[in-house]
Amino acid sequence: MRIALAQLNYIIGDFDLNTAKIIETIGKCSLQNADLVVFAELSVCGYPPRDFLEFDDFIEKSYSALRIIARQCNGIAAIVGAPSRNPDTKGKNLFNTAWLLADGKVQAMAHKALLPTYDIFDEYRYFEPNRNFSCIQFKDVKIALTICEDIWNLGPDPLYVSNPMNVLATQAPDLMINIAASPFNYDQYKIRNEVLSKNATQYQIPLVYVNQVGAQTELLFDGNSCVIDTHGNTVASCRSFDEDIIFVDFDPLRGGISSKSPLAQQADTKPALIHAALVMGIGDYFAKMGFAKAILGLSGGIDSAVTLALAAEALGKDNVYAVLLPSEFSSTHSIDDAVALAENLGCKYDTIAIKEGYDGILGSLEPYFKDLPFNVAEENIQARIRAVLLMALANKFGYILLNTSNKSEAAVGYGTLYGDMCGGISVLGDVYKTEVYELASFINREKEIIPLNSINKPPSAELRPGQKDSDSLPEYDILDKILYNYIELLKSPSDLIASGFNEATVKRVLRMVNMNEWKRHQTPPILRVSPKAFGQGRRMPIVGRYLS
Repeated sequence: MRIALAQLNYIIGDFDLNTAKIIETIGKCSLQNADLVVFAELSVCGYPPRDFLEFDDFIEKSYSALRIIARQCNGIAAIVGAPSRNPDTKGKNLFNTAWLLADGKVQAMAHKALLPTYDIFDEYRYFEPNRNFSCIQFKDVKIALTICEDIWNLGPDPLYVSNPMNVLATQAPDLMINIAASPFNYDQYKIRNEVLSKNATQYQIPLVYVNQVGAQTELLFDGNSCVIDTHGNTVASCRSFDEDIIFVDFDPLRGGISSKSPLAQQADTKPALIHAALVMGIGDYFAKMGFAKAILGLSGGIDSAVTLALAAEALGKDNVYAVLLPSEFSSTHSIDDAVALAENLGCKYDTIAIKEGYDGILGSLEPYFKDLPFNVAEENIQARIRAVLLMALANKFGYILLNTSNKSEAAVGYGTLYGDMCGGISVLGDVYKTEVYELASFINREKEIIPLNSINKPPSAELRPGQKDSDSLPEYDILDKILYNYIELLKSPSDLIASGFNEATVKRVLRMVNMNEWKRHQTPPILRVSPKAFGQGRRMPIVGRYLS
C-alpha cells in the first residue's frame, strides 16, 4: 500500500480554501499511485477553531466540505480531520474526529480520546472524549487510527483510561496512523520526536504521523510529519515550517515500511528553529489576515534590528517600512546603526524627529508639571509620541505595525503601554533578550546584516541622558535565567534562592513580573516559540498578591 503524508497549511474557518487544498492534494497523490492520503487533525476546518465550534453553521459547513472531499475519493482514499456530531445527548455535542473517506463516502471514523486542557489547549471545552476504541480496516490493512494527544501517554495502563494505544494494540493492528495539530516550541520539537519513536518501538508497529504546518495567529506549527519504523528510526520526513508531501510504501505481509524520498534537512539549533518559526509566523499572519505591508520603529537597538531582519525575510524587503524616530536623547551612533541596517536589507526608511511634538506636549503640561523633576512621565511621553506617528503612517498608507518588545521586557513591565508596546503582532514577545542576541548572531551567520554596534553596545531605551537598561534591571544574563526558571519551569522563589540566585534580586524580579500582568493583558498577540508564552498559555489574574 502506498501512503502519502500531506502536510498542509490551513486557514481556520476557510472551508473553501481548505477543501480545495485537500482535493488538489488528493489529485496529485493519485497521479503518484498513492492508495491513501493522510491529512492533519481538524484539517477541514482548521485548528484551533475554538468558539467557532459553537456555531451550528460552522459544523454544517464542515460536513458539507467532507461530502465534497469524499466524492473525490475514488480509486484513492483519504484520512482527514473534522468535527463530528455526538449522537449521545448526555455528552458534549461534538467529537474531534479522524474520517476515512473512500469510494465516494465515509468508510470509518475514529474519535479523539485524550483532550488536552493545559497551556494553550482547551479541547474539553468543546469535545466529548472517545471511550470506545477499534481499529479501522483499509485494503486488508488494520490501522490503529489516533489523533495527536492519544499517543502521548506511554507506559502501562491496566484501565486503558489514559492510553488508547494500549487498547488498540490488543487488536493486532498492522499500522499506526496519528493525525495531529501539534504546535511548535523549541522544547516540544525534540520531545515529540522521542514520543513518536517510543510508540513505534513499544508497540512494534510502524507509525505514520501527519502534523499541520503554518501559523494560526500566535500558534506556530512546524509540521515535521514523518514515518517511524519499528526500530524507532525515521524512514521519511517532511520539511519543517513548509508545506510538503512525501510518500511511503507499506507491506502489510512483512510489516515493512520504506520510502525513496531522502530525509528532509531540519534546523538543528535553537536560534535556527526560532528564526524559522518567527519568519513563518510573520508571513502567515500577514497573508491570512490579508495584509501586505509592515511598519516598525527602528531605534538602532538590537530588538528592532532583529524584528526588521525577520520581517524583511518573511514579507520581502519592499514590504517593510522602517521609521527612525530620534529624540534629543538619541545617540548619533544609534541613528547611524539604524540607517546601516535598513540599507543592508534594502528596506525603505525615513527619519521623523519627535522633538517638536515632545516639546509641544511638555508645553501643554507645563502648568501642571510645573517644577516637578523629570521622571518616567516624560520618558513615556516620548514612547507614546512615537506610537502616534507610527500608527498615523500605518493608518494612512495601509501598514500593520510590528511590535518589537522582547520577552524579558514584557515580563518585568519594562515598556510603555500605548507606546513601544503597540502593534498588530508581537514578533519577539516570546524571545528573551539573551535569545535576541543569539538570533542576531544567527542572522549574521554568513555576512554582517545587523551592524555589530547594535549587538555589542549596552542596551538602552534612550529616553533620558545616558540611560541604560541595567539602570533599572539586573543584567540580562541574570534576569533571563530567573525569568526562565520562574515562567517556563515554574520554580518558586525559595527554589530560585536555593539554586544560588541573590535573594533580593529574585524577590525584586518576581514582584515586577506579577505586578505587570495588567500590561501584558493589553499587548498584541505574541508569536509563540517557547514552552510557556505570555497570552492564552499563561493565564494569571491581574489582581493578585502571590509573591508580591
